[in-house]
Amino acid sequence: MKKFILSMAIAAVAAGGAMAQTQPKQATEQTQKKEGPAISFEESEHNFGDITQGDVVEHTFKFTNTGTQPLVIERVSVTCGCTTPNWTKEPVMPGKTGFVTAKFNSAGKMGQQKKAITVHSNAADGAAYVYIVTNINAKSTASANK
Repeated sequence: MKKFILSMAIAAVAAGGAMAQTQPKQATEQTQKKEGPAISFEESEHNFGDITQGDVVEHTFKFTNTGTQPLVIERVSVTCGCTTPNWTKEPVMPGKTGFVTAKFNSAGKMGQQKKAITVHSNAADGAAYVYIVTNINAKSTASANK
């Protein structure tokens, strides 16, 4: 009985090792370049941490055209007037990089904030999204903690 259990355990380990040697199909498909333009951001979210009400903060999101044709950003839309975008205006060739900058004005805002920035381009996958996140403290609270 002990030999049977031991041989079953060895067979299970060997089968698991054989399964680990095969690369998943999905991973190989993701490494291939996409047909047409494709946008890939280095990061999809930036957290400013705690800021004081009235602070203006800015972050630049960098991206690469991982496709096979030039990428053109048509427009960048934001969720409110407190966020001002700027972006690469010229076409981004395959393998080259560009940017989307978001400037956030915290005047009149309080607490946790998460703002979406929508990047509209000619990418085959459609619109891309990046986010800025922050926690806004009142001026009196921030100065009392210092």
